[in-house]
Amino acid sequence: MSDEEGSTLPLVAGFGALALALVLVAAAASSLYLERKQLFTLADGAALVGAEAFDLSEVTVTDGRPGVRLEPADVHRDVAAFLASTPNGGFEQLVLEQATTRDGETATVTLSAIWRPPIVTVFFPEGVRIETTATARAVFG
Repeated sequence: MSDEEGSTLPLVAGFGALALALVLVAAAASSLYLERKQLFTLADGAALVGAEAFDLSEVTVTDGRPGVRLEPADVHRDVAAFLASTPNGGFEQLVLEQATTRDGETATVTLSAIWRPPIVTVFFPEGVRIETTATARAVFG
């Protein structure tokens, strides 16, 4: 019985280290999720601005339905202006990767930013680039 004295201390220390590691991973995962959601919200707003990158004089009526043809240069211009005038929410190195339209009806916006884990930045000193894409379409009621 004397050889088993104190054998629970390494076990408790091991489980304590495992619990701490799980808490740090959960905090980092939550931070990453929230940062990506915020970046997507900004991209979604920018895509909406891009979908409205036209003048009312450009609206045409076809088969009784109003419509418009988006131009990639107009979408990019309006999205860039929107991002320049909107607070960036504290994103580090926010980059407008893409703001265009492929079909003339839908604006596609891709944004990226650097995410850093909240506690263990030693493992990711440069951070991790996250990217999100949002689309929006101009629809007339």
